[in-house]
Amino acid sequence: MRKLFGTDGIRGVANEYPMTADVALKLGNVIAYVVKNGARRHRIVVGKDTRLSGYILEYAITAGICSMGVDVMLVGPMPTPGIAFITSSMRADAGVVISASHNPYQDNGIKFFSHEGLKLPDEMEVRMEELMLNPELGSHCPTATGVGQALRIDDASGRYNSYLKSTLPKNLDFKGFKIVLDCAHGAAYKVAPAVLQELGAEVIPFGVRPNGKNINRQCGSTYPATIQSLVRRHDADIGIALDGDGDRVICVDHQGNIVDGDHIMAICSHHLHEKGDLRKKTLVATVMSNMGLEIALKKMGCRLIRTQVGDRYVIERMLQGGYNLGGEQSGHIIFWDHSTTGDGTLSALQLLAIMHSTGRSLADLAKIMEVYPQALLNVRVREKKDLSQIPPIYQGIRAAEEKLGDRGRLLIRYSGTEAKLRVMCEGEDPEEVEAIAQEIADLIETHLGIED
Repeated sequence: MRKLFGTDGIRGVANEYPMTADVALKLGNVIAYVVKNGARRHRIVVGKDTRLSGYILEYAITAGICSMGVDVMLVGPMPTPGIAFITSSMRADAGVVISASHNPYQDNGIKFFSHEGLKLPDEMEVRMEELMLNPELGSHCPTATGVGQALRIDDASGRYNSYLKSTLPKNLDFKGFKIVLDCAHGAAYKVAPAVLQELGAEVIPFGVRPNGKNINRQCGSTYPATIQSLVRRHDADIGIALDGDGDRVICVDHQGNIVDGDHIMAICSHHLHEKGDLRKKTLVATVMSNMGLEIALKKMGCRLIRTQVGDRYVIERMLQGGYNLGGEQSGHIIFWDHSTTGDGTLSALQLLAIMHSTGRSLADLAKIMEVYPQALLNVRVREKKDLSQIPPIYQGIRAAEEKLGDRGRLLIRYSGTEAKLRVMCEGEDPEEVEAIAQEIADLIETHLGIED
């Protein structure tokens, strides 16, 4: 069982355990130790988002890597998928991302990529946790010329910019598109506007003035109200909202309606299927994706495979089955033909390319999927107990599932990054869905909730 790592690396309040300089230093030791193989020089890419605490963790993890005799390539603020790309394209041995994604600025996190640009599997994270407790790890640190050095990669953003544009047909441009782009004052604040502008679009940027404390604050993919308002105000064709580390995207059509990850996956699945490019006629998504997505795929003659929550599990299933499209309702979308991880800017480019080639608005394209009513509630909990061992909660869940039958779904899971239990109910009747979700949430609050 992992104790430090959650569904997306390690995350917490910056400068409090486990997000301290001491832990970051030790993590640097461990990732360097893990990748070393033979006498050659090894290199690890280290990047971050725009949080104030990024400096603490960046310097600490760099020190840990260098002290184990491995070189560091610093890329500074860059989207998570950009760091994965640089890691792979520069043939580095691993990549490190310092970011808490969509969390507020006071939080931070650390996640790792393999030399292939893939997030590390659970087993590797368990091994890293074990190594952190090994007192003999320090005996492997070299001296003199054996220590590593840190170098800054000044053209990293330019490399990533060129790569993003290379995922589109060579002569395609977005002239005539008016786009509102919200970068959440995060890691994509430079590269995303530049890519769209170079492709000819009229870009109205927002969330591009990070100060270390405003990342994700009333902006970005988790706060779409801002971009909805901006799209209406500027009469834009589309709104694109990224999160703090740039690996997810939520869009808004010209009428101000939200187009989430499920809709984007439905649109892209249909487009790829029409071209014969949707491998095995299959989309991979998580248990959180709306029933409407599954129904839309069936109408296309395609299928949906579900995984547990977390884009790493989507990618693992894609690799196992040889599929090339997957993602999450939250906007993590993986185009395996182009990328090894979710990429908000890349996903937006693929969506814009479909709008361009079909001549259809995003509002029109989004009609491919009908959304089933869904209620999602979060309950803060004292501890993450096995719900089957708490009779009132277990019996309430069973009763709710029987009531829904095959007309809906009930999903209850603990957050991988927070002390919360998430309750999701989905079905045909919105009032019934809300009532069932609230009933289960109340039960959890009574037996596991944190007292005010």
